[in-house]
Amino acid sequence: MSKHAFQTEVNQLLNLMIHSLYSNKEIFLRELISNASDALDKLAYLKLTDEKYKSLDLPEKIVISADKEKKLLKISDTGIGMNDEEMVENLGTIAKSGTKSFIESLTGDAKKDSHLIGQFGVGFYSAFMVARKVEVLSRKPLEEKAWKWVSEGDGEYEIEEAQKEGYGTEITLHLREDAEEFLNEWRIKGIVEKYSNHIPFPIYLVNEKGEEEQINKASALWRLPKSELSDEDYKEFYKQISHDSEDPLLWVHTRAEGTLEYYTLFYIPKKAPIDLFRVDYQPGVKLYVKRVFITDEDRELLPTYLRFVRGIIDAEDLPLNVSREMLQENVVLAKIKKQSVKKILGELKKLMEKDRKAYEGFFDEMGKALKEGIYSDFDNRDTLLDLMLFKSSEREGYVSLKEYKERMKEGQEKIYYLMGEEESLLRHSPLLEKYKEEGIEVLLFADEVDAIVMPTVTEYDGTSLENIANVEDEGEVSEETKEKYAKLLAAMKAELGESVKDVRLTARLKESPAVVVFDKNDPDIQMQQILRQMGQEVPTPKPILEINPDHEIFVKLLEKEDEATTRDIAHLVLDEAKMAAGLEVEDVSDFTARLNRLVARAIGA
Repeated sequence: MSKHAFQTEVNQLLNLMIHSLYSNKEIFLRELISNASDALDKLAYLKLTDEKYKSLDLPEKIVISADKEKKLLKISDTGIGMNDEEMVENLGTIAKSGTKSFIESLTGDAKKDSHLIGQFGVGFYSAFMVARKVEVLSRKPLEEKAWKWVSEGDGEYEIEEAQKEGYGTEITLHLREDAEEFLNEWRIKGIVEKYSNHIPFPIYLVNEKGEEEQINKASALWRLPKSELSDEDYKEFYKQISHDSEDPLLWVHTRAEGTLEYYTLFYIPKKAPIDLFRVDYQPGVKLYVKRVFITDEDRELLPTYLRFVRGIIDAEDLPLNVSREMLQENVVLAKIKKQSVKKILGELKKLMEKDRKAYEGFFDEMGKALKEGIYSDFDNRDTLLDLMLFKSSEREGYVSLKEYKERMKEGQEKIYYLMGEEESLLRHSPLLEKYKEEGIEVLLFADEVDAIVMPTVTEYDGTSLENIANVEDEGEVSEETKEKYAKLLAAMKAELGESVKDVRLTARLKESPAVVVFDKNDPDIQMQQILRQMGQEVPTPKPILEINPDHEIFVKLLEKEDEATTRDIAHLVLDEAKMAAGLEVEDVSDFTARLNRLVARAIGA
């Protein structure tokens, strides 16, 4: 017998399970049945593709039995099984990124954390919501040794060599007193019907006479005709494959026949997966060939920007022994992928047109990921642009590019936008003043991904897009005004020195004294941040300070011709303009000192 300590993250998870306030504890059975189904899937694949396993003759099934006297619940399968090393790897540590994301999402507040259980399938460890002790007896096919894993969820587990008649895994739960309801036949049948009806293997319940009674349909739901399925069937199957406690937002069920035969069933969740923006995210689509499970780890089944999609692809025209490398280059899968993307985007477009509120809820959750497709999926770029939603300078809520274009003023030739890090800063940007005065709507691109994606979009439906920060309008300032301010501009530029690339007049400001912009050849603020997050060294480009010649500050400064005041104001308006753009003021104490001097002068005047 060997004793082991659980990984730190597992201990956190077990602590949450044992002290869980989550009311829907019945999901433990869904999770354990799902694991058993995965074990059967893996062995079924080996039976078809590996000569060594083809002679195995145990029926593929999951069996549940209850002992009311001893308060034991057993779930067994004839799947791939585990040896001692695999028990340590699978039951003692957390490997899946999604589980790590789950742990990272924990707040320490028991009530808040209990809700996370429903958002993420916590797998094997959910057994500890109902059990004071868990035993796992397992044996791999073609191996004589069996192994037993035991834990009370107290930070440790034991593994010892054991005896087991056939291959597969048997999990024994020593139920707590408050979980004895799960020993009742009607309760077990209800949970299986609710969550596991369409597990593609038979699930048997041992009744009081000791007989095995099948309690699920054991059908591959995705291969059934739509006419035979209810909305409830689709929703229950989604919860089974996604481990989500909420209903899906929508689903797309397809059967393709002809030169290419395949089945697909895709779901769009209401909430974004916890690991949506992790590099090591877990793909949500499983690949089957002729009902045989192949993989759930292939990120190439759908484009990366659709990584929030959950579902099944079941192909008829692939060899069962297809390798990972073959999957990436397979022509059949490429065609299925292409058609699937069009179907999914088509359904999202229908949702956008029929139920705008539901679509906006989806876009809040998954819109940033969807935007990635604009620069990575050129074939579907037009459709993706139709699906985009943006904030606007003219109204609250979202605006699509199509809606913007329909509202363009007569004579307006471009779609205008402003890019930055925060919507609130963009809404109050001095750069909007001229457009507001003229009643021209400006789209606000405040998502981090916009800095990468939107500069690649030069036009929409024949109308070009333009970033108003890149519009140079010095030409609109009269020659007379330029001449009048030449000396002041030179003095300010000399004072600011290397802090700026240039100081110039602008006609775009109406209320603000100044604004900072960047040369169109330099990365803007948002792009600078992204490049630094990617680990690249980015020299900070110098801003261009544009001043409003009609503003009272500069009108009076011209009249006063006070060098000390000019120096202070040059720095103050630059820092103020930086703050308005979301940039940091480099020397706060200097800013404060200059401001105080100006206030003192104003009081003394």
